[in-house]
Amino acid sequence: MAGRVFFFLQHATYEPAFQAASMGITAVAMGDEVYFVLAFDALRAWVDGTFGHPDGEREREEHARGERLGVLAPAKMLEEARALGAKLIACDTTVRLCGYPPEALGGALDEVMGLASLWRLTKGARTLTL
Repeated sequence: MAGRVFFFLQHATYEPAFQAASMGITAVAMGDEVYFVLAFDALRAWVDGTFGHPDGEREREEHARGERLGVLAPAKMLEEARALGAKLIACDTTVRLCGYPPEALGGALDEVMGLASLWRLTKGARTLTL
């Protein structure tokens, strides 16, 4: 039952980043076409290299437990998901609202697209928002 899956990420602290990255890498490994749509904090954190960093004591404890268990960090999972074919994308307006020129994010993202294109791409897809 492979299909298209979208993970809309607005938050990028450890818990939401881990949830999206772990489900996304699983989905792409199982043959789904996976898109991570980054917005606001998630976009800034990805570009700044802080995606999935813990915020607060509880997330620091969870992150430390994950390291002891050998669980990949969320950013590493996203990188591996990309290597398997997942795409990291963002809406061009959101990119501009975050203060980035879209052309400057070519290495960080696979594509910056207009909202209408993004909307059409989600037709018939499963979507999760974190």
